[in-house]
Amino acid sequence: MIHQTPNRVEPKGWFVGPWNSAVPVPVGYANEGIAERHHHAHMFEIYLVAQGTSTAVVNQQSIRLQAGDMLVVEPGESHTFGHSSEDYFHFVIQTPFIPGDKIND
Repeated sequence: MIHQTPNRVEPKGWFVGPWNSAVPVPVGYANEGIAERHHHAHMFEIYLVAQGTSTAVVNQQSIRLQAGDMLVVEPGESHTFGHSSEDYFHFVIQTPFIPGDKIND
């Protein structure tokens, strides 16, 4: 069993992944939508919005996110986040995990 609590002071972080456990996919979180345009050559990113609202931009298309939404960003899709509400919080899962697969746009 693994139990962790997010650090609400940091804008984002990782709970578990292959670097610190037997869990084969990284599971992370963000306290805000991070404005950092990038894409992945091979990994999918699955965002699960737990609280608040944000605007994701995927391949220059704006998507309004709210609590309860899921967003799957596929390999090769450039993505970032815009404005987020003060109470925004999401979980993120990367699969299949490939170290160094993040490419800044």
